[in-house]
Amino acid sequence: MMRDIYVLDLHTHTYASGHAYNTMNEMALAAKEKGLKLLGITDHAPAMTGSASLLHFLNLKVARREKYGLPLLLGTEVNIVDHEGKLDLPDSVLAEMDVVIASLHIRCIQPGTVEENTNAYLGAMRHHRVHIIGHPDDVRYPVDYEKLVRAAGEHGVMIELNNSSLSPKSFRKNAKEADIQILELCREYEVPVIVGSDAHTEEDILNFQYADALLQEVAFPVELIANTSVEKVREMLHKR
Repeated sequence: MMRDIYVLDLHTHTYASGHAYNTMNEMALAAKEKGLKLLGITDHAPAMTGSASLLHFLNLKVARREKYGLPLLLGTEVNIVDHEGKLDLPDSVLAEMDVVIASLHIRCIQPGTVEENTNAYLGAMRHHRVHIIGHPDDVRYPVDYEKLVRAAGEHGVMIELNNSSLSPKSFRKNAKEADIQILELCREYEVPVIVGSDAHTEEDILNFQYADALLQEVAFPVELIANTSVEKVREMLHKR
């Protein structure tokens, strides 16, 4: 059973991502009804097929950061588009985002060697507007996890434990083995993880079923799970 310790979910998508199925209002209302204290909406950046344009992110300044009494963080899941860590939104736009997740996606960059994939993540982390590395458990992109976790600790970046990766429906196969390695390294180096639903529908907001089961299985320290405290997450975002 999923523990009642989670107060926020920062990895969710709306219609603007092109392959998600609810509006911002619907996502916020669902999050409020589920008892969340903070919701992040992080739609896919332009390199993803069918996703929002640059103008969408430029204009997020007009959107309210509170709906139905629920605080919102509006940002993006940017795509890492080369093995140097280049992102598909300029720094001037990233500077206006409340939260930025950087991820590797097959539609945006083909897998490279372990060194190339690791360099892609490390380069993304050097962008001081990047707060979270999204689903680094995609084994199609082999990575030196020790280098990844140590760099995250040095840069103050959170590593995501993505619930969607662990779902039986996921196209990111064999993620559990990768996640166990990542969690053990995060424990060793005391690097916080943030659980993300990666919700593409309102029903999946705060769906951490598989991620929480794994955290319990490996007895991961609760104090290293960022989702347990709004204040902790806001502090880490501010430091970046």
